[in-house]
Amino acid sequence: MDCRKNCGACCIAVSISSPIHGMPDGKPAGVRCIHLLGDYRCALYGDPSRPKVCSDFQAEEEFCGTSREEAMRILQALEENTEYE
Repeated sequence: MDCRKNCGACCIAVSISSPIHGMPDGKPAGVRCIHLLGDYRCALYGDPSRPKVCSDFQAEEEFCGTSREEAMRILQALEENTEYE
């Protein structure tokens, strides 16, 4: 599955614990990544400074559903049910 145009759910719904260029403490869940462009594309896509967790994420229907709204619901639920150590 390819990333859905105008989605960006993975760049908003989930937290990122590793430092991101411009976000040294990572990104909390529900907060838009500062590198998410107005058209919901990643400004760091293909850039070596893009966090590994982001480049490792692969769009799959299990996580992305069939719409941006469904992707947000799925990813928010996963985030809420994830325990961090």
